Amino acid sequence: MSTAPDLSSDTSGYPRLEDQIGWYDRRSIKAQKQYRMLKAAQIVVAALIPVASLVRPTDAVVPGILGAVILILEGFQEMGMYRQNWQKYRSSCETLRHEKYLYMAQAGLYADMEDADRLKLLATRVEELVSQEHTNWVEQFKDAGNTKSKK
Repeated sequence: MSTAPDLSSDTSGYPRLEDQIGWYDRRSIKAQKQYRMLKAAQIVVAALIPVASLVRPTDAVVPGILGAVILILEGFQEMGMYRQNWQKYRSSCETLRHEKYLYMAQAGLYADMEDADRLKLLATRVEELVSQEHTNWVEQFKDAGNTKSKK
């Protein structure tokens, strides 16, 4: 007869995991809100262009200004990389949560291990994930700089 894993184990012995999960979760939510706000503004402004053209068919100034506003909003969204950050942060958060749940269930790599060894493995895996995310972030900006300098 198999018994269910003891999910009463927590990660209080390694508080950095909860800190990182919270950080990635908050950043993901913030980036998602910023992305959606800018995209919604772009949609509204784009919808106003044909309306402005109908109201004053001979005046190209207002539609031109609205087009420029769309370009500016898109530029802000691209500079902030809100969509990419939202997705990366969410992915990192869920990966850390996955690791936490495996640890708590004593499953996967954490099966059949003593508590101290499980905690060491958890710390190692979390730090590897966080370090990998940081390395990817640095590479992203390095690549962006190289692309600009090649133009």
